[in-house]
Amino acid sequence: MEIFFLFLIIILFNLLIFLNFERISKVFFFFDKPDGKLKNHKDPVSIAGGFIILTNLYLIFFIIKILNLDDLIFNNNFLNIILILGSIFFVIGFIDDFKNLSPNIKLFLIIITIFFVTFFFPEIKLESIKISFLKNHYSFGSLSFIFTLLSFALLANAINMFDGINLQLICFTLFIFVIFISKGFLPIFFILLSISLIFIGILNYQSKVFIGDGGCYLISSIIGATFIYQYKIFSNFLYGDQIFIILFIPAIDMLRLFIVRIIKKKHPFKGDLNHLHHIVDSFIKNKNLTILITLSLCIFPTLLMFLKLKTYFILILNLILYLGLISFFVIKKKKYKSFE
Repeated sequence: MEIFFLFLIIILFNLLIFLNFERISKVFFFFDKPDGKLKNHKDPVSIAGGFIILTNLYLIFFIIKILNLDDLIFNNNFLNIILILGSIFFVIGFIDDFKNLSPNIKLFLIIITIFFVTFFFPEIKLESIKISFLKNHYSFGSLSFIFTLLSFALLANAINMFDGINLQLICFTLFIFVIFISKGFLPIFFILLSISLIFIGILNYQSKVFIGDGGCYLISSIIGATFIYQYKIFSNFLYGDQIFIILFIPAIDMLRLFIVRIIKKKHPFKGDLNHLHHIVDSFIKNKNLTILITLSLCIFPTLLMFLKLKTYFILILNLILYLGLISFFVIKKKKYKSFE
């Protein structure tokens, strides 16, 4: 009965926001304005998406405490870690949405945040890695903090870079949540969060709301903390190489962008319009088809993984598909321009 009540409140809360979003967005007066450079949308768009996700987190936390459902849904300090880490990450991204923080300052703030969170919650540290096709697991020892820090910092940037076209990041996040739910990793929690994301996704598709950098960093903290949590708590955990397959496209696209920017003597974290979705969309001129292509690249390898194919084979195949797709559209775009 308590679980039903929890679901009912979350559904009604998000439905209320959805139906009254026009009025709510005027109260939450933060908008992402087009600049003709990196922001090419026509009109100012509310960036309340991340705030709505964060509000859902706190509402879930509040109701769980009232109904005394902690032990039924969570173990240890996971929800506390999510709330603290996610809140600080959200604030960093939210400030960046308006002040356009330098990449170095953002990276510094993320590092400081991870340092304090791992200090007070050492269980969030990733102390070892297990590979599905190797017998031994490998301990990081004294380097566990550095590896944890790098993991969260890189994931935050990869997720943020993947949010360059409406609905893409929301669909990708829902896809990861479906994996968590299917594996039994806190299914009630992720179903509740998915309800929020579905309503936000509809508004995002209609260009009424953006997730913003705050929402991207918040999502990255939830995903990152869950991957570590499941690694330590559940017996049917996802191996390190399996996690990399799930995150492969955002990760490899970030790596490509880093290399290209460094070659061009630009800061590796400085934004541009050279992401995978930008390259695909600049040629096919259809955002729906672009999202279908990029998400297919994410979902297809994961499906192969659950069919028990060797992960190193899937990684090689996915790398070939990714590089082939990038090369195809870049070459096609150059040929098209040469005929103009």
